[in-house]
Amino acid sequence: MYNHFLLQDLKIGNEEMARLRGSDLKNLLRNKKLHLVLDLDHTLLNSTRLMDISPEEEYLKTKVDSLQDIPNGSLFKLDMIHMMTKLRPFVRTFLKEASTMYEMYIYTMGERSYALQMAQLLDPQMVYFNSKVVSQADCTTKHQKGLDMVLGADSAVVILDDTEIVWNNHKENLILMERYHFFSSSGRPYGYRFKSLSESKRDENENEGALANVLEVLKRIHQMFFYSKVDDDCMNRDVRQVLKSVRQEVLKGCKLVFSRVWKTGDIAENQKLWEMAVQLGAVCSTNYNSSVTHVVATDCGTDKAKSALKDNKFLVHPRWIEAANYFWKRQPEDQYQVNSNQKK
Repeated sequence: MYNHFLLQDLKIGNEEMARLRGSDLKNLLRNKKLHLVLDLDHTLLNSTRLMDISPEEEYLKTKVDSLQDIPNGSLFKLDMIHMMTKLRPFVRTFLKEASTMYEMYIYTMGERSYALQMAQLLDPQMVYFNSKVVSQADCTTKHQKGLDMVLGADSAVVILDDTEIVWNNHKENLILMERYHFFSSSGRPYGYRFKSLSESKRDENENEGALANVLEVLKRIHQMFFYSKVDDDCMNRDVRQVLKSVRQEVLKGCKLVFSRVWKTGDIAENQKLWEMAVQLGAVCSTNYNSSVTHVVATDCGTDKAKSALKDNKFLVHPRWIEAANYFWKRQPEDQYQVNSNQKK
């Protein structure tokens, strides 16, 4: 079973902590690895309480995999904690390949007993995480996750999580994940009203889903960090700068103008979508002109939308930007077209 070995158990001063982190960084970089901090729920897996299983999901109880054969299973009924857990498609391949480039931590806002149970499902042989499991009780700031619980320099840590707000002090390290909602109860807190994956008896695509996509991003980040420069010491490099440069390539060359995507009078530069597009390398403007490549709108009846259609520019829904942000890749515009029936 997983041990409880965390930094909060070590009674050491700041100087000793700095020495430990420096030593860890040297060893890490010598082995051509970085740290990878992984959220659990909605990122690597999805869980529901047994009492919250919907009538349309009852069939799952006959589909669960054996707890005696965890490495070959993906759907588990955990009677001791009254839960059912579904591992995200591709997760086992993801962990195996990511482990060759990253030392991995689990970091969840869930209770420790739950975190350890999930670690057991994901890593039954204890080859990926070992003692590196951080839970809610280990957090030093309420409702916030922090890298103070990770024995690694911030300059060498990449974070995968579906929730940005819990990483307020480490947004530059974060890759935001598209949420995995397998069970119907999972989407309710987010206002989802449509059938869940389990109710529809389907799942994410194994080879084209979120984990497969983000693995390619992690490979690129690792490659750029260690092999794009040969003229400086790895100790002086910062993975946050690599993340920033990779992100800025996604929509490079795109010039966007927004049309009725937010309320009249709101400051455009302060809008989340505008900030997201800029981080992805796009140039954003409030005025339509011939240099614009994309008009972002929810209604094709606006003046700017009409101009885009007339001038043969791309007219895309805001979800086009959100998808590019999740997949770290420019998405086909024809999959995010605006039509007269779409609502914001």
